[in-house]
Amino acid sequence: MPIPPHPGPTPTPTAAPTPPGTADRDTAGTEPRGDDTLDLRVDDFLALLDGDLLDAVASWAPAPTPFGSFRLVPVRLERDLPLLTRWMNDPAVAAFWELAGPADTTAGHVRAQLEGDGRSVPCLGVLDTIPMSYFEIYRADLDPLARAYPARPHDTGVHLLLGDGADRGRGVGTALLRAVADLVLDHRPRCTRVVAEPDLRNTPSVSAFLGAGFRYAAEVDLPDKRAALMIRDRSLRHVL
Repeated sequence: MPIPPHPGPTPTPTAAPTPPGTADRDTAGTEPRGDDTLDLRVDDFLALLDGDLLDAVASWAPAPTPFGSFRLVPVRLERDLPLLTRWMNDPAVAAFWELAGPADTTAGHVRAQLEGDGRSVPCLGVLDTIPMSYFEIYRADLDPLARAYPARPHDTGVHLLLGDGADRGRGVGTALLRAVADLVLDHRPRCTRVVAEPDLRNTPSVSAFLGAGFRYAAEVDLPDKRAALMIRDRSLRHVL
């Protein structure tokens, strides 16, 4: 289903601040709140009162890519659930996302982010007007991932899947990852690094991050996988 052109900045709903000591997820990114999280700092509480924890992803302008104009559109379940469910049931996607099954499985994963405090924002990746990928933009420094590496304040994480198999293996993922990293660094001035943690077994994903200017920093053990810690540094963005 085509999505209309970017209308310009839109207000982002303000969620109630999460009290220190509550939890977000127990793997990297988007599980419902439980016992394992990193507490919000004072500046994060102020960000919640003033807007959100990720600097209004919904208002980020489109970015040019070799494949067309790309933008991030925050997910609306009532509009996007059938498409996301279809993508999650693609065997190539399910092997790493592990969300194959009925629509409720995908809805639960996405709803945990939409109803959270804003530290993870699920988005459609829209190329020109066509939704063709799914991204999760999240505060890596507030995620349990931060316990696996020396996190810095405002480190911002990225998860990605390409919905159509025809877009895989021809450089689209690399182009979109570079565009999204640039969007993060352009719109989040306090963020000095964009990070990712693809499964080490997912060699096409690791290669795409390398091609998009990320560097391989370390191997990290997470609850559900052994991952490659990939980092794109603000200071090197015009070099790599």
